[in-house]
Amino acid sequence: MTASFANLQTLACGISLTMLLVSVLLVLIRLWRGPSTADRVVALDLFSVLVVAILVVVAILREESADLDVAIAYSLVAYLGTVALARYIHWRAGVPHHSAGRRAPQPHSDEETAHD
Repeated sequence: MTASFANLQTLACGISLTMLLVSVLLVLIRLWRGPSTADRVVALDLFSVLVVAILVVVAILREESADLDVAIAYSLVAYLGTVALARYIHWRAGVPHHSAGRRAPQPHSDEETAHD
C-alpha cells in the first residue's frame, strides 16, 4: 500500500467515524425521547446498524479481518433482538399471532351448528 493511499484511507476512516459518532449521538437522543415505543425500537435497531458500521471502519483502520467477524455476529444478534422486541410490542398490543399473516379460523356459533 502506498503512503498516499494509506493517508487517504486514514482520512476517510476518520471522517467516517466522526459522522458515525454524530449519528450515534442523534440516535441516542431519539432513543431517550421516543415518543412512542415503536420510535425507540427503530432507534435501537439503527443504533445496532451504526455499531456494525463503526466496527467495520475500525476493522479497516486496524487491518484486522477478525473485527469483521465480530461485526457479523453482532448484526445477527441485533437482528434477533429487533425481531424479539417487535414481537413483544405486537403481543403487548393484544394482537393475536398468526403464522404467515393468515387469519385463524373463526369458531362457529351454536346457531350456525344447529342449522347444519
